[in-house]
Amino acid sequence: MLSRTTLLLCLIFAGCGLKENADLLLINGRIITVDDQNPAAEAVAIRDGRIIEIGKNETIRSKYVASRQEDLQGASVFPGFIDAHLHMNSLGRLLLELDLTGTASFEAILKLVETKVKSSPKSEWIFGRGWDQNDWAVKEFPTAEKLNACSGNYYVMLKRVDGHAILVNQRVMDAAGITRNTPDPAGGFIIRDTRGNPTGVLVDNAASLVRKVMPISTREDDSLALELAMKSCLEYGLTSVHDAGVDPQKIDLYKNMSKRGKLTARIYAMLDGSNQALIDEYFQKKRDTTLVDNFLKIASVKLYADGALGSRGAALLEPYSDDAQNRGLAVTDQDRIQEITERALENGYQVCTHAIGDRGNRMTLDAYEKALLRTNMYGLNKRLRIEHAQVVNEFDIPRFAKLGVIASVQPTHCTSDMYWAEARVGPKRILGAYAWQRFIKSGAILCNGSDAPVESNNPLWGFYAAITRQDQQGYPEGGWYPDQKMNVMEALKGFTINAAYASFDEELKGSIEKGKLADLVVLDKDITSIEPKEILKTSVILTIVGGKILYRKTP
Repeated sequence: MLSRTTLLLCLIFAGCGLKENADLLLINGRIITVDDQNPAAEAVAIRDGRIIEIGKNETIRSKYVASRQEDLQGASVFPGFIDAHLHMNSLGRLLLELDLTGTASFEAILKLVETKVKSSPKSEWIFGRGWDQNDWAVKEFPTAEKLNACSGNYYVMLKRVDGHAILVNQRVMDAAGITRNTPDPAGGFIIRDTRGNPTGVLVDNAASLVRKVMPISTREDDSLALELAMKSCLEYGLTSVHDAGVDPQKIDLYKNMSKRGKLTARIYAMLDGSNQALIDEYFQKKRDTTLVDNFLKIASVKLYADGALGSRGAALLEPYSDDAQNRGLAVTDQDRIQEITERALENGYQVCTHAIGDRGNRMTLDAYEKALLRTNMYGLNKRLRIEHAQVVNEFDIPRFAKLGVIASVQPTHCTSDMYWAEARVGPKRILGAYAWQRFIKSGAILCNGSDAPVESNNPLWGFYAAITRQDQQGYPEGGWYPDQKMNVMEALKGFTINAAYASFDEELKGSIEKGKLADLVVLDKDITSIEPKEILKTSVILTIVGGKILYRKTP
């Protein structure tokens, strides 16, 4: 029982209206929490990087006093967006190298290379990314012949938009020793002319033939690329990213920056599964614990089952509809996927496998199922993932939910590929392509990403693509296979709570709830209620990470 003195003091303090301290108050907002139990609010109180309360304006104002207060004037607040699949180093490097995205012809690319040659001070390597022969009037792979004429003494390597094919000039092929007698490596092939000579395009694992002669990126290069990538993410409202495949050099950089408090986006790093020494090291010490304020987490491995659909490297059960002699590439043996998955499960790691074709998806599901059975973990929620899950046989779609496999999809892939995807796989298989509602109705969990720099890392573009299945000009009317559209909350959850779930972080982030990390994005429009075309005109006003405003739109 309280003493009379204590009771009196309590009454005095209450009467004086003493308030709790907070670091930041957001008031007068339209807050979409993505919390089904408490879906909307007007204000948020933040302290020590966490959300301490959400509610009505008057409640938050009367209870808290803060050193900073933001009057949002009706702007919309969402959980910080999470990109469940991108490539931070490649995204940053795209901002440093030739950006070939959207080029309408090979001639346009040649002009960019020629300009770069003229402006570069000495003979060196020229890198670029983003070409897509499917966007050209002549939809054929480019060749080195014309590239040689404009590249002088420079080494030139230009990645296709999906990163699964590269074009190099003759100087690179000479340095790498690539000739008509060079055999295709396992999981890759060299495109050749009618006489058997290499044309300069190397698909999937064939790109490894030139890596031995490429310059090794420096720590300074990687640091600059990471800084540019994080800056871009903040501008688009991304507070967390899943980095799909990192090597030891990038991991060391992340750890160093994390320890120094220099990471501005939270990174869920997937170990490069092709690096045996790397995964051996991490499996031996179980989960990595080098976390600083939840900015870095290493608990997964990235594998590749096949190539990409655009370069006809995706592994299909039957031949390509537009290439009867080709069933794509199995980049990694199914037994190898199973072996690594077993070891990962035994050591507390998640496996995230790139699989685009229906054969690639089936071999991955088969490998996962066998691994779960052999480790006695079948039926347990281990959150194995398939990255892309792009073309899936109707028999295999229900297996995702049955095995607890997360489908990690990229909505803008659908709207980029829809012009030619059906030509690749035909009218029957296309029904299992980008089949988001079939996954959802079967009980599978979808998380959304961009695969940047393959696509833009702007999550609003991904949100728009998910709910419309149209390009930004509104084509096709009504959407491409519109029955597979996500509704607005499905799309939003894919970029928030489901993406958090996919990295075992749903208790930390992905929704605006008391106790969670104060990762928030403020938009000038409510993307859940406006016309879809208005989403593309929506701007990020504030990006808040751990209660700190790290991006503010300039007037």
